[in-house]
Amino acid sequence: MISRYATPSMTAVWSDEARWGAALRVELAVLDAQAATGEVPADAVAVIRAKAKVDVARINELERTTDHDVVAFVNQLAESVGPEGRWIHHGLTSSDVVDTALALQMRDAAVLIDAGLSTLLSTIIRCAREERDTIMIGRTHGMHAEPTTMGAKMANWAFEVARARERITLAAAEAATGKISGPVGTYSQISPEIERVALAALGLRADQASTQIVQRDRHAAFVAAIAIAGGTLERIATEIRHLQRSEVDEMREPFRTGQAGSSAMPQKRNPIKSERIAGLARLLRGYAAAAMENQPLWHERDISHSSAERILLPDATSLLAFMVESLNGVIDGAEIRREQMRRNLDEGLGLHAASRLLIALIDKGAQRDAAYALVQTAAAIAREERRQLHDVCAATADITAALSGAELLALFDHRASTVHAALLVDRLSQLETRG
Repeated sequence: MISRYATPSMTAVWSDEARWGAALRVELAVLDAQAATGEVPADAVAVIRAKAKVDVARINELERTTDHDVVAFVNQLAESVGPEGRWIHHGLTSSDVVDTALALQMRDAAVLIDAGLSTLLSTIIRCAREERDTIMIGRTHGMHAEPTTMGAKMANWAFEVARARERITLAAAEAATGKISGPVGTYSQISPEIERVALAALGLRADQASTQIVQRDRHAAFVAAIAIAGGTLERIATEIRHLQRSEVDEMREPFRTGQAGSSAMPQKRNPIKSERIAGLARLLRGYAAAAMENQPLWHERDISHSSAERILLPDATSLLAFMVESLNGVIDGAEIRREQMRRNLDEGLGLHAASRLLIALIDKGAQRDAAYALVQTAAAIAREERRQLHDVCAATADITAALSGAELLALFDHRASTVHAALLVDRLSQLETRG
């Protein structure tokens, strides 16, 4: 991942040092299990634990000759240990180490993502409560519909973020799977007991029936969950972008002193962070597709998945962590323009009351199709003549014959549409009880 879109903590998870460090943890866990059963001398394992050190530069140097990174890794460890190094990788095949170490890295990445989503969720919940009763016009198809509240809108965001978090947690738990079962997964050179003990020490579940690799449906599910989470962030970012449009201007991204919106137009204040999130979400969906392509490998294994995973797993997790952090900053520092929300609501000519007017006429005995046509005609007149719908209705005999002046006026109180909106915000307490 390029540094522009990477967080330091996630970069550390996917560094070469971390990759080979995880591989060393796997080798040592296996050696400990083998020492406990007497398959490898315990004194040799003690020496290996004391002396084994990862040297990435030396691994890279050896790989230029071996053209095999795991062989280079094993040889480098043996060099760092001395004669006892011959016991390293005893009975293992490369994927025992690679896939199990990869599971450790995915788990570490998932922990960072979860922490970021937890922070984002807390920010949204706090903001939703602050805007619990902030009335604004709701929009469908980009058009004014009925009033809602900013709190209700943000509550919707919060529940979707919570679902994304749960989805990633479940997928990550499944992806935290290793295998120590040797070539083609039949324990031909290592016992199932070694696998059980070693993976338990690493806190990983064992693949119940591996081939030479851990099957890639788990990895695909993990990346798919990441991509879906990216879609959630994109949906929120897209809403913020719409709300910041000049014609709407109800919510603005933070804009710090000295920041520039355009090299040519000094007046510009663009929603660049939200736009960036939308763009990066597209990459996540592409990575999910690649992860799914990694599932159908030949027979007990090939390595067509390996090259793709070296890119997509670090990039997908890094991008999501960056996007979560970025969106949290946008929402936490956003400018909520309540007065503009009220102006936009008022400039809607009261058309938001049309559905309540329809129901009121039906309740008074009108047939639905006739009432619908009556209200639709009145709304068209209001829109074309730029008149308040209330005034048009008050001058329409078929409407005033059914509704008194007081009844008609009450229908245009925008609070009538949002009487239950606060309930959506109050439901956010459910998320806090889940942790």
